[in-house]
Amino acid sequence: MPTPVVDELVELLGLERLELNLFRGQSRDIGTRYVFGGQVLGQALSAAQQTVDEERSAHSLHAYFLRAGDIEAPIVYNVERTRDGGSFSTRRVTAIQHGEQIFNSTVSFQKTQAGIEHQSEMPQVPKPDELPPRKVFSDEELTKLPPKLQRWFGGRGPFEMRRVEQRDDLNPGKLPPRQHTWFRLVDRIADAPALHRAMVAYASDFNLIGTAMLPHGISFLHSNVQVASLDHAMWFHRPLRTDEWLLYACDSPTAQGARGLTRGQIFSLDGRLVASTAQEGMIRVVEEKS
Repeated sequence: MPTPVVDELVELLGLERLELNLFRGQSRDIGTRYVFGGQVLGQALSAAQQTVDEERSAHSLHAYFLRAGDIEAPIVYNVERTRDGGSFSTRRVTAIQHGEQIFNSTVSFQKTQAGIEHQSEMPQVPKPDELPPRKVFSDEELTKLPPKLQRWFGGRGPFEMRRVEQRDDLNPGKLPPRQHTWFRLVDRIADAPALHRAMVAYASDFNLIGTAMLPHGISFLHSNVQVASLDHAMWFHRPLRTDEWLLYACDSPTAQGARGLTRGQIFSLDGRLVASTAQEGMIRVVEEKS
């Protein structure tokens, strides 16, 4: 039976149907200042998936984050049935909070079809059982962090993550703009492909824009660093399970103009490329007040 934190995430992504194309989602406070971007991605995809036939699965998602989300308020998702063709369907999803759009996205679905195949090779990195679990902060270290970040690092989340490249989040140092992270749900869930896609969309926002900060020795934990996702793109290539180990390989080709770009590839443990991502985020280093 799934643990409470996994049950909570399943419920979070399930949504409440208000009308034929209208859904309401709640928010989970994971220790971020505003609603976690991956939550909105996962809920928007979940809403869109509930308006297409089960024989069609999402193959791409393109989204923009317009405003910061309020953790204390529900989010309403309005789905526009843009097109249903012979092989493809398109949905436009708008997320609304306090009467304003905070997010919009377009999701494309396709009937399963056979075709040519090739893929990038999975990076040669240690397997998850060869790596240590995520560092557990001591009580002394936690007290140095703001209350919300204490919840981020002090609680047990629905995903287990193991980094290939180890670093100190409080004092990261300057590192190459790439990182590899294994992740999976801490418990098994139902064999429901649409749920697993929503789950991996949720998880895809972890670590992504942070890759663009690595060469600069800065972290979202630093009080003078302001970070926000601006957009997010995702492509689903092959069937996947989020309760089995997945490798998230991220790299950042550029940062400029207070923005950083990061690309990601998600591989299954047996080397299949199951999804790809790209994200641009705002990264501002502000002068600290004396």
